[in-house]
Amino acid sequence: MATFLFASNPLYGHVAPMLAAGRHLVTAGHRVIMLTGSRFADSARDAGMDFVPLTGRADFDERDLDGYLPDLDRHSGLALSQYQLQHNFIHPIPDQWAGVRSVLADDDVDAVVVDHLFAGIAPLLTRPSGERPPVAAFGIGPLAQLSRDAAPAGMALSPSWSPWGRLRNRALNFAVVNIAFRGTQKLARTMYQEATGTSLPSDFPFILDLAGLFDRLLQLGPREFEYPLTDFVPGLRFVGPVDTSRSNRPVSLPLWWDELDDGRPIVHVTQGTVANQDLSTLIRPTLDGLAEFDGHVVVSTGNVPVKSVGPIPANAHVAEFLPYDLLLPRLDALVTNGGYGTVLLALSHGVPIVVAPGAEDKPEVAARVDFFDVGVNLRTSQPTPARIAQAVSEVIGSDDHRTNAAAIATAIAGYDPLESIRAELEALIRTAAPDSTA
Repeated sequence: MATFLFASNPLYGHVAPMLAAGRHLVTAGHRVIMLTGSRFADSARDAGMDFVPLTGRADFDERDLDGYLPDLDRHSGLALSQYQLQHNFIHPIPDQWAGVRSVLADDDVDAVVVDHLFAGIAPLLTRPSGERPPVAAFGIGPLAQLSRDAAPAGMALSPSWSPWGRLRNRALNFAVVNIAFRGTQKLARTMYQEATGTSLPSDFPFILDLAGLFDRLLQLGPREFEYPLTDFVPGLRFVGPVDTSRSNRPVSLPLWWDELDDGRPIVHVTQGTVANQDLSTLIRPTLDGLAEFDGHVVVSTGNVPVKSVGPIPANAHVAEFLPYDLLLPRLDALVTNGGYGTVLLALSHGVPIVVAPGAEDKPEVAARVDFFDVGVNLRTSQPTPARIAQAVSEVIGSDDHRTNAAAIATAIAGYDPLESIRAELEALIRTAAPDSTA
């Protein structure tokens, strides 16, 4: 039996796959300690994991925007991106490292596993591999590594392998790290100094590009939905998407469920469970744009009261939560703001996508929808009803989108994510053991 320390930013999309992986490791006979926000204590214990809460600034609740991003409405564009990244991932470094250090001091940990944006692991990564336990990371969004073949993550640009394209990529990578996000890296150095009492090594990479430092980067997605870069970091392993839909609380079927059995096409729209404070960005225009659609429009509000949707057209059905394992196989199209997990879950059932990319990594997800031609990228987070209706019509009427989505589904079916994670982590421990060659 091995002991793993799992550490995650307290964001649902980061924590949920780690809980699923942790549960699987516990079932296999291992011990897993979960270090994350206090709101996930019961979920971690229900998964059979030991729980240690993050403290201080690291223990925020994404559902309380006013509490952890109080000045969100004062920023836009690049300034907004910097504000979100700094508050979500950089300011918590001292408290994150304090939590990691405390667990390592109290327990004999065989390996540490973090989400790839858990920057509080930086002090451990500065140590030689022989002086620390191995560190693995889960890639919980589109692959984020600086590459000669692609522009930096967040720019949503297609990769380019041509000489001119690689020149573009090199220039943009330099500009993002050394100019646009220079302040973020400077803040990271300040937080590292506060956390450790020492300076961050001068050769340490950009704080949000730690991919090359992890002993393993377990990408929670299929290689077939990732750009074919020629310089993947050595420790990268594609393990496939972790389906967290079955790990959520049980959802009863709504009273209208049987109405979906009439053979007409079904379109589902969701803004997820976090970016749903304003349903007028995507759900409302989808309802309005598809009001005359000869089919069913199925809405999940994600814990927002159904009455918040407003008038419901005759062809629409609304619930706060829906059983995705039952709904997704029936869909003809998904309209989404581009959450990585949601898009991969839909693609695993061969469902083509209409994506109106929101914030964070969602534009990168939308760019991959474009690149692999599995749907339509609306290129805005607030599309008009008419544009949504046009895109849904295109997706449902296109054999190409559905064929390409089906190809991704076939690829995903070939992965066994939880077993792959277990095997990779056990192998990592064996490799790191001093007597591994004995």
